[in-house]
Amino acid sequence: MAWYFVGATAATLTTFGFVPQVVKMLRTKSVRDISLPTFIQFGAGMSLWALYGFHLGDVIIISANIVGILILAIAIAVYIYYAGRTAWVR
Repeated sequence: MAWYFVGATAATLTTFGFVPQVVKMLRTKSVRDISLPTFIQFGAGMSLWALYGFHLGDVIIISANIVGILILAIAIAVYIYYAGRTAWVR
């Protein structure tokens, strides 16, 4: 049971790891110091983890990575929105 808690905690921390970055982008309305390839690479990794979770039938791995992918999708959408906005300002 202790390892279940460790896994659930690790999944939660990883899943919501990019939320502070999304909040910062929304607050500052800037993506100037943000790396889009990092978001894409992390999203690819989470997608593979989700597939692996489906293979194992592990609900924690599946749910953590699906939620993480959704958060990254929001981050990428915010990035594209603000990157497009600043392109017109320059």
